[in-house]
Amino acid sequence: MSKVKVFAFVGPSGTGKSYRAQMVAGENNISYIIDDGLLINENEVVAGESAKKAPTKIETVKHAIFIDEKEKKEMQKAIKKYKPESILILGTSDGMVAKIAENLALPKIEKTIYIEEVATEAEIKTARNIRVTQGKHVIPVPTFEIKKDFSGYILDPLQIFKSKGSGNKPYISEKSIIRPTFSYLGNFTISDTVFRQIIEYLAKKEQGISKIIRTRVENYGEGPSIYMEVSVIYGHNVMEELQSFKERSVREIEKLTTMNVQKITVIAKTIEMPNNE
Repeated sequence: MSKVKVFAFVGPSGTGKSYRAQMVAGENNISYIIDDGLLINENEVVAGESAKKAPTKIETVKHAIFIDEKEKKEMQKAIKKYKPESILILGTSDGMVAKIAENLALPKIEKTIYIEEVATEAEIKTARNIRVTQGKHVIPVPTFEIKKDFSGYILDPLQIFKSKGSGNKPYISEKSIIRPTFSYLGNFTISDTVFRQIIEYLAKKEQGISKIIRTRVENYGEGPSIYMEVSVIYGHNVMEELQSFKERSVREIEKLTTMNVQKITVIAKTIEMPNNE
């Protein structure tokens, strides 16, 4: 731990730090980032749990600076495991990044980069406006990396092409935009009816399925569990049609609602003859 070179990236909340984290890390040849409770290597979350999942802003800060002893030990264990040569710590103030380094038993910060050094006044103002009016936060990893943990949140991918990265090579920086539960814009829920309507719409697109007979949706915090009974059309391979419909239903429900489908069961209850017969 004592051999790790520690850098800091500092700026007020909502000014675009996470948005620019990978760029700053790349320009300083840093492979690992600590941001809001996560240890990130390149585009992969390798340890930690995002502070943005916390129910309140106070809890968010506690997670971000590793107050909890268990979270602290898990992060220290990960750092020892991956042995990074350098780490970039993101924070809203010099005091915050120093506290994170201290809590994780890392060496003192060697260099601090401030948001004003890498973003214009207009860019910072725009970022702040988006945070205040839309409650959006950025996590500097691809959406698939955090989708499971953020099931049910408003979640959008963000892909940015940069002309210069480490070694002046072009690279694509993938990030995720979320609206956390503590956003003042309030929570949102998805009615079971929405899942049923999506399923019924998809059934009309399947050549081998005549109609949905019955659906049952159990909606958990992690995502829905769906049971369906369908009527299939004679002449089609029943197993192939059910599997295709099942896969398409999962794909479209997850795409449209950002919920992770926990389980989906499709049962053929009746067989109907084609309309022309």
